[in-house]
Amino acid sequence: MTTSYLPYDPQQQLLLPHALQDWLPEGHLAYFISDTVDSLDLSAFHARYAGGGARNQPFHPAMMVKVLVYGYATGVFSSRKLARKLHEDVAFRVLAAGNYPAHRTLCDFRAFHLKELSDLFVQVVKLAKECGLVKLGTVAVDGTKIKANASRHKAMSYDRMKKVELELKEQIDALLAKAKAADAAEKNEPELDIPAEITRREDRLAVIRAARARLEERQLRIVSFTANKNVLQRFQEQLAQGGGP
Repeated sequence: MTTSYLPYDPQQQLLLPHALQDWLPEGHLAYFISDTVDSLDLSAFHARYAGGGARNQPFHPAMMVKVLVYGYATGVFSSRKLARKLHEDVAFRVLAAGNYPAHRTLCDFRAFHLKELSDLFVQVVKLAKECGLVKLGTVAVDGTKIKANASRHKAMSYDRMKKVELELKEQIDALLAKAKAADAAEKNEPELDIPAEITRREDRLAVIRAARARLEERQLRIVSFTANKNVLQRFQEQLAQGGGP
């Protein structure tokens, strides 16, 4: 009896909804980070580009910040991995909204806006705590050293609040340092881009067929060589034993 499978057609159209907002569940972390960043003051980022004109347009700071904050919050520190996520991960694609900054662009943005990014990340985590989140991805929204005390004292003193904020700042700076270290470790790695001749499906199928034909031909040569070698070996054994072929 033939097995019946659920429909599967990799070439079907509209695998994803038209609207970006429909790509993820409503309560997804990416949406929280996006809405939170949109609510914050990004003027410190925009000020860096003042007077740049339209000739050399940079990526929008809000988009870059969302991608980096979401990436670091979910444990993606390497700029190369972040750049790949923009093509492969739905949450990153939603946040980038059709933009695909290269890994060097992501790395340069972090380095160029390090202080602003650190300060804003702290604000995002503080807002997450205020909204009742226990974690922002992998980032604890309460200071780990004083979390127990904070749970016993709902009304924090000013000094306690400053301690929590300082510890959050240290946690965020550690994440940014981890991102910098990840990029430094991958600095001399070769690019992992797919060759241009196999990016288009038609060309890719042709290249795959040609490669498969070469492998099959190579395998046939190996089989033929092995068979001939066995025949020769038997012939030599017969000669050594004094017999004829």
